[in-house]
Parts: sequence; structure tokens; C-alpha cells
Amino acid sequence: MGRKALLDGKRILLVDDEQDILETLEELLTMCTLAKASTFKQAKELLETQDFDMAILDIMGVNGYKLLEIAKKKEIMAIMLTAHALSLEDTVKSFKQGAASYIPKDKMNDIALFLEDILEAKEKGKHFWWRWIERFGSYYDERFGPDWKEKDQDTWSKFYTYKLY
Repeated sequence: MGRKALLDGKRILLVDDEQDILETLEELLTMCTLAKASTFKQAKELLETQDFDMAILDIMGVNGYKLLEIAKKKEIMAIMLTAHALSLEDTVKSFKQGAASYIPKDKMNDIALFLEDILEAKEKGKHFWWRWIERFGSYYDERFGPDWKEKDQDTWSKFYTYKLY
């Protein structure tokens, strides 16, 4: 199965309080079956009543971490997508709370690639975050300085050593 085919027909819940973000994600993920929610309440109801392969969750405005908890209970891979909560602390929090990835909104145009990485990791029995440093390391170097991994070496070293599922 080719990488592009990994996303074909996947059911994905998109959650963001900004309509333009939902529309952009919809345009970028045409190969998927999508459901959208712009509030915590809508997203919670969809997570509790429908089956999804993945959920892309904003953090701010929709209580993304609470939605992450719900998604994990239903064994739905959750991806945190954020602009306002873009920080080392939130990256680590997402990782430790079981998100399948943490993606800055200004890298959203490559969302299909990032989702394919996660699905490929699952298929190969690898850690969901196996390509995260490769994909975002230089972006984080620019944003947070080249020593950003030094602040929490224990967590960053785990990106390659254990499974989240």
C-alpha cells in the first residue's frame, strides 16, 4: 500500500473553533471522510456517538485536552493542531497525554503527510511520533532555539523508545 493510499477513506473528526481552519483542513484531506465540529460540545457528541480513525483537535477554544481524553478512551488517534498553545510545554503535555502528534497550525498545509506518518507508524508497529523530530526539529530550532530538547531530555528521548498504543 502506498503512502497516499494510507489516508483513503479514513474517517477523521476535525475540531476547531475557527471556521477557516476547518475549511482548509477539509480542502487538504479530500481523500478522507470528514466530520467537523466547532465547539467542545459538538466534538464530544461526535466522539461519543460515531467511529473515527483519527481526530484533529485544536487545543484552545474547544478544550482540546479534554477531547483528547475522550478520543483515547475510544481508541481514536488524536492529533493536536495549534497556534496559540504552541509551546514546548504543550508539546510535551500532548505527548505525555497520548496524542499521536502535535502539529503547529502554520505547518497545516502538510497535514496529509503528517497523518500518513502516524498511520505508517501504526502499520509498522512503531511509535506514533517516530518521524516528529525529523518533520519539526528545524522548525522548533528556529522557534525555540537549537537547545530546546535540552530542557526535557527524558521526554524527547522517549519519542523513539516506546509505543503509545
